Amino acid sequence: MRPASDPPISVVLPAYNCQRYIAEAIESALHQTHAPFEVIVVDDGSTDRTLEIARGFPTVRCVSQVNAGAGAARNRGAALSQGALLAFLDADDRWPLYKLSRQLEALQQQPDLDMVFGCVQQLHAGTEWEEAMVKPEGDTSRLMRGFVPGTMLVRREAFFRVGELKTEWKVGEFIDWHARATDMGLRSVCLPDLLLWRRIHTTNQGIVQRASVSDYAKVIKASLDRRRARGRNGS
Repeated sequence: MRPASDPPISVVLPAYNCQRYIAEAIESALHQTHAPFEVIVVDDGSTDRTLEIARGFPTVRCVSQVNAGAGAARNRGAALSQGALLAFLDADDRWPLYKLSRQLEALQQQPDLDMVFGCVQQLHAGTEWEEAMVKPEGDTSRLMRGFVPGTMLVRREAFFRVGELKTEWKVGEFIDWHARATDMGLRSVCLPDLLLWRRIHTTNQGIVQRASVSDYAKVIKASLDRRRARGRNGS
């Protein structure tokens, strides 16, 4: 349930050819102990049944676009959102049911925060994933601090203050956004809680786009250039 006094949360779910996984992702967003105000699926030009499956959830808002990448899909969903807070979930991942409630509690306890992150557990698709879902809070030995879209809850105003994700990067677009947020002085905290299960499979974009790994170096260079420029300007 979502108390009427709490700020509404918009969940943006970019999706591309994820017919095997998207229903599980949507269900994990809809069934949060703190219910989101809205769930927006942005289908990024899928050629399988991804959009059809998403449309099978009557409370989910579905939009589609020509394939332009996950960054563009997240931007589209953020622009359409109406909540005061934004959360992002990839179509092949899953949230624990308490994800939004624990992050909202952190924001309420520390009103000066702009965004809240948490920990990730990476699991291979298939047996490893299925076994972990039987006891979803059982094994916490493989948690990693996760500064990734799927663990973030951010104030909508803060997201747009930083600016949209840059769509010229095939990979690393969120690393770039987070670096810009940090450079601007946005305040964040990373909770020790498990907030995201990330599914590892052969069609993960980080695997598919290996040829674009040089984007990571470009993202880091862009951040360093901004810091040097600020140093020269005395700011």
